[in-house]
Amino acid sequence: MRRIWVIAPAPSEEVNIFEKAWEYDLKNNVIAIGWGKLGDISSFTEEQLKVKIEQSYPEYKQGQKTWSFNSLWNFWHNIQIDDIVIARKGRKRIAAIGKVTKTAFYNEKMGKDRMPVYLENPYPYFISVEWMNDKKDIGFEKQVFAMQTIYEIPESKYEMLLKGNDPEVGTEVPDHEIINKTEFYMEKYLEEFIVSNFKTIFPKNLKLYVDEEGNVSNQYMTEIGRIDILAQDTNTNSFLVIELKKGKESDAVVGQTLRYMGWVKENLALNNEDVKGLIICKGADQKLKYAVNMIKDISIKYYNIDFKLSE
Repeated sequence: MRRIWVIAPAPSEEVNIFEKAWEYDLKNNVIAIGWGKLGDISSFTEEQLKVKIEQSYPEYKQGQKTWSFNSLWNFWHNIQIDDIVIARKGRKRIAAIGKVTKTAFYNEKMGKDRMPVYLENPYPYFISVEWMNDKKDIGFEKQVFAMQTIYEIPESKYEMLLKGNDPEVGTEVPDHEIINKTEFYMEKYLEEFIVSNFKTIFPKNLKLYVDEEGNVSNQYMTEIGRIDILAQDTNTNSFLVIELKKGKESDAVVGQTLRYMGWVKENLALNNEDVKGLIICKGADQKLKYAVNMIKDISIKYYNIDFKLSE
């Protein structure tokens, strides 16, 4: 059964570098990833690869090491012929979609030709891909891709991307999970209000997180879903995952918040910064309160809406 992989062929914030690397990929029907300091890792076991990452990138924090290992292992051992590759440009655009025709191989010369400015840490790991001419340069209004170099997505999400749809819209909260649809739709607007008025609602030391590509943190895309709002403390650099209950069952929203906190801890808190969670909901929820009482890093806040009409 085919699998679908999202891969970033080069750092998209460095436009000239990305364009030159992507031109090479299209011309040669390939795509590549970095970590070239490791050399030829084609025959490495999992343990050998982990040790080599430790030796070659001693400055990496644990989260970076885990991220690097997972990316490389997927690239070398899990991508197979006939799998689908989505080359992403940033987090809102598909550069192209193609089918894998040759699994991973190491070629130092190709890596240098492809990205000559990255000679100290080149991109020498390649797979061959037949790029589809009718599936190139597709843009989206919101973030649809996570920041990882390489990760897998399900077939359902791939089909929605092909249609040009935002894969998360209308799917994040299935009907059977919604207790109060009025609450759900009100909180969709509440999110926009919170983001627009963030500085007046929260303490001055808390700011909306902005990633390396300039994407603001509301509806922050990861490969495990969207974080409603992601914030960071300017004093401690700790992260705050903010989730709106949106009519979900208490157990579901707590589990979702913990999942996102774990993702942030592993992928963004690279200097071991603290990660906290905040659930915002309308009115008291006894079940939610009991659950959160047992989790020291998650808190609850309630909102009130005062809506009046007058002459």
